[in-house]
Amino acid sequence: MRAVFGLVLVIGLGLAGFAVYMVQGYFEEQQVALQRERANAAAQVPTVEVIAVNRTVNYGEPLTTDDLVVIRYAEPYLPEGVFTTAEGLFPQGTDVPRIVLRQMQENEPVLASKVTEPGEQASITTRLGPGMRAFTISVDVASGVSGFLRPGDRVDVYWTGAVRDGRNAGGDVTQLIETALPLVAVDQTSDTARSGTQVARTVTVQVTPQQVANLAQAQATGKLALSLVGMTDDTVAEAIEVDQRSLLGIVEEEQVVVAEPEREQVCTIRTRRGADVVEIPIPCTN
Repeated sequence: MRAVFGLVLVIGLGLAGFAVYMVQGYFEEQQVALQRERANAAAQVPTVEVIAVNRTVNYGEPLTTDDLVVIRYAEPYLPEGVFTTAEGLFPQGTDVPRIVLRQMQENEPVLASKVTEPGEQASITTRLGPGMRAFTISVDVASGVSGFLRPGDRVDVYWTGAVRDGRNAGGDVTQLIETALPLVAVDQTSDTARSGTQVARTVTVQVTPQQVANLAQAQATGKLALSLVGMTDDTVAEAIEVDQRSLLGIVEEEQVVVAEPEREQVCTIRTRRGADVVEIPIPCTN
């Protein structure tokens, strides 16, 4: 009887120890899982709700509430000018639309820089900075870079014409007069997403009032040509001027002026001797 009791006691103690071991293992697993969840939560970036478009919208389209969707965006990386509510996007009511200035893709946040002010139409004036003016330059297939110009590109402007100061008589001069001017429109459109090549007749640049005067004078007195600047090019072009002689490598010879020998001064007086007039040398007096 005692042997059976001892056996039962041993089995009970074994089961109790095994249960304690299992419970301890379970709690350790839960602790590890909890720590893992806390680490994942700490690694997650906080997000906020912002207004985005639910389809591709193009330049000139009016933006309505049907085009909007709410998405979550990483808060530390929010771009400037986002809208968090539809009321912020349409402060004067949804019946006062905002026009798209730049193409936006599906699920792209709506930025203030990509839409007009409420009730404002899309035009060049919305793309001009403070104190800046728009000036239009006439171009053709050659001077307009064969139709590869787009709103948003930058161009250098060259002037070719005759200089009337005698420095280059008989030939034209080509000179770089403006550098890296931003294009705000090509022909009658300021859509930066226009595709395909199209030979433009005019381009409109954003310039200061002084540059307007420079370009107006240059366009009236000669011919303007544009040169496309690379998108990532931040170099500053130096002063450039080329005439026919420098283009062909003609070196103008210096004219040597030979001084004439100084002539000896001779003084004379005229005296009449009968019917003849005779010149008689006399000493010169200063």
